[in-house]
Amino acid sequence: MTRVLTVGPDSYPGPQALFLCRIMLKIEYNKDQKKEILLFQVAFSSVCLRAMNPKVLSLICFLLVFLSILLASSAVHVTSTSTASSIIFTTLGRSDYAFDIYSLPALDPPSISDEFRITDGESVNFNGHFPSSSSSILSLLAREGDIETRVRKDPSSLQLIYVTERNGTSNIYYDKVYHGAHLSSRSRAALEVRDRVQIPLLRSAEGENRISMKDRPGLTGDGLLVYVSTHEDPGKPRSSWAAVYSTDLMTGLTRRLTPNGVADFSPAVSPSGFWTAVASYGEKGWTGDVEELKTDIYVFLTRDGTRRIRVVEHGGWPCWVDDSTLYFHRRGDDEWWSIYRATLPSEGPISTESVVVERVTPPGLHAFTPATSTGNKNFIAVATRRPSSSFRHIELLDLIKNEFKELTRHVSPQTHHFNPFISPDSTRIGYHKCRGLGNGRASTQLLLENVRSPVPELSLFRIDGSFPSFSPSGDRIAYVDFPGVYVVNRDGSNRRQVFPEMAFTTVWNPVGKGVVYTSTGPTFASESTEVDIISINVDEGPQTSFKKLTNDGKNNAFPSPSPDGKWIVFRSGRTGHKNLYIMDAVEGDRGAIHRLTEGPWSDTMCSWSPDGDWIAFASDRENPGSGSFELYLIHPNGTGLKKLFQSGSGGRANHPIFSPDGKSIAFTSDYAAVSAEPISNAHHYQPYGEIFRMKLDGSDLKRLTHNSFEDGTPSWGPKYMEPADVEWLKGGTGCAFEDCHWLNEMPTQGARAAHLVSTNRQCGAPP
Repeated sequence: MTRVLTVGPDSYPGPQALFLCRIMLKIEYNKDQKKEILLFQVAFSSVCLRAMNPKVLSLICFLLVFLSILLASSAVHVTSTSTASSIIFTTLGRSDYAFDIYSLPALDPPSISDEFRITDGESVNFNGHFPSSSSSILSLLAREGDIETRVRKDPSSLQLIYVTERNGTSNIYYDKVYHGAHLSSRSRAALEVRDRVQIPLLRSAEGENRISMKDRPGLTGDGLLVYVSTHEDPGKPRSSWAAVYSTDLMTGLTRRLTPNGVADFSPAVSPSGFWTAVASYGEKGWTGDVEELKTDIYVFLTRDGTRRIRVVEHGGWPCWVDDSTLYFHRRGDDEWWSIYRATLPSEGPISTESVVVERVTPPGLHAFTPATSTGNKNFIAVATRRPSSSFRHIELLDLIKNEFKELTRHVSPQTHHFNPFISPDSTRIGYHKCRGLGNGRASTQLLLENVRSPVPELSLFRIDGSFPSFSPSGDRIAYVDFPGVYVVNRDGSNRRQVFPEMAFTTVWNPVGKGVVYTSTGPTFASESTEVDIISINVDEGPQTSFKKLTNDGKNNAFPSPSPDGKWIVFRSGRTGHKNLYIMDAVEGDRGAIHRLTEGPWSDTMCSWSPDGDWIAFASDRENPGSGSFELYLIHPNGTGLKKLFQSGSGGRANHPIFSPDGKSIAFTSDYAAVSAEPISNAHHYQPYGEIFRMKLDGSDLKRLTHNSFEDGTPSWGPKYMEPADVEWLKGGTGCAFEDCHWLNEMPTQGARAAHLVSTNRQCGAPP
């Protein structure tokens, strides 16, 4: 455990924090020596160092020693780590993303030699924005080495604002990158790292530990950063936490622009900075959409969120070409995703009746996530899925000639490209894609990716696998990799396949050394499908053995052993409905077995508490067959049934797992709805799943993860794992994820498609 104390000015959002002199003191609990150790850190920016004279530095050193003595005397009051623990969970496809932001010239014929990787390969970097050179962020940075002057003099520099998930949390970064002449020919600013200046733009106040998703940034000329954040709970189940905020990069003042009780997505700031457009449900709220969100386009004043007006019915991902012209996407009546243009009236009131909407892209291809450039009315950039390609690519649509120009297919045809954006001078197109194994990179990926936790003494990790579980001692992890069950040491070593066939869910026997239970057979299957529970002895050597515990094959799944290891609770469809049963952990259903729940519904995903008193499970018993699941508790003898959690009307709560002390439960749920437009991401079956934790009495609900992906199948381990990534070597390209499955569905091509598809090979469909 680490306690951090800050002496000096508070930390607050904005790069101005980099110019403060900050003294950080840490008290760390040393588990091996069982004592607390006082550490201190001093962080000065180069501005502070230049401003200080030796006498001032000597005084600060004296104060540090004095403070260390005071703090050491109070260190005994730091809470011990006896209750600390860790949760690992799965995010569909996320470990393979490795997104970086790239750029290609807009006017030149596309060539792989012209593609430039802008971001630095740390974590995932996506949803970029090229800020205007007139932005006041440059005057902020000019305090360090006269960067503003260098930007003007150095045409090979490129500025970028983007979303990154480094250091275990979502943030928005500013980078200025040199990419033209040889690096040795340039002088470097004090903040420059190798060939870039890099600054995080948002900071939470120390001690708040406020975790949230940050997304789709934009910047006004006077230094207002506009973005989506999920840090405020609307207090209503199945309501999105996504709202638009602005942060003044000079003062750090943050303002919510979205009305309370409303969710906004995909903000876009107009060229003047006067207006911001968003995709929003308004007050009607999320209805469970997982493909196209049924949002409308609203505009409001960027300065304070007032004068909010709905300008377009049915639309998403807005972008401005000027202060009266918007482009957006939606799925048309013919089922093709297409780009539309909305023209606001120059005079009179603005409303959905006065705004003129016209379709820009034809049927015959999916086109979405449009991008425009300030004052450029000649072309837009879009992401496309053509019937002849299995990948999404970036293309330019010439609005004068009504012709497409393909960009990324000529550079990397077998790679997905996402969410284009255009430089203010319209000369460069940005986008993000998986960086793969280029530039001599080994196939190293993260077995465990640290995710910053909002709960003290609880560390969070995303695992590169499905249905993970900790061994009783917490030193090993079992997981599924479709197909096959694997076991790996917590540090990423000694990875072994212990079962080769299709399986899902894993759980360890709490007392039987090296015994793992799993369900073998297809997932999401009917009651009569052949699925059985087996036990695997993973410590028998290279050739592990397994034993079949269920024998009727009627969808027996989700085993969970009792604390003494003698019994297993599981779900089974053996009587025509998925209900819970308890059987002998050694003999299986050939030995002792009794039915725990009974009814024409699905009781599933069960978990036995560490003290043996409760079994938690998910059930659709309130509305069988609806797909809506709530969490319940029941005693092993069938008494005491009670509902623990419901994620709103029609909601889903699944995969409950007890904490090691049995006082809390972690689970996955759609309680926080969606956080971004699903089409802006790769494929997620349920792009609303987040990990939550709550106490066993139903109180103290806490959202643990914030992203626009699908999180699920948590496992709660007995030990606290230091919040640091765990790498491992893994074969493949590291980019094995899928595009949205519903983009594979190509409607019947309409006759109108032909007039916008050029016969020129560069502009037409790929061969």
